[in-house]
Amino acid sequence: MTHQNQYWANHWQNPQYRRITIDQAMAIALQRVPGQVVKVELDYDDGLLVYEVDIRTAEGYKYEVKIDANSGVILRVKLD
Repeated sequence: MTHQNQYWANHWQNPQYRRITIDQAMAIALQRVPGQVVKVELDYDDGLLVYEVDIRTAEGYKYEVKIDANSGVILRVKLD
């Protein structure tokens, strides 16, 4: 029988502690900017946990797509 810690159950159900995966972040970024992912970082930006996904397009441009790591919402797309 597994004993589930009540703190852990409450902690895990809190949206503040849920995250999308790195694979989900890459898929979201590639829907916005088609190309090849060259780098992904999980970082804090103004206190918000974000994935920074760098994508190189077929034309050779490099974009940085910032994605909220909790919600999966694209926060910014920037040409590097």
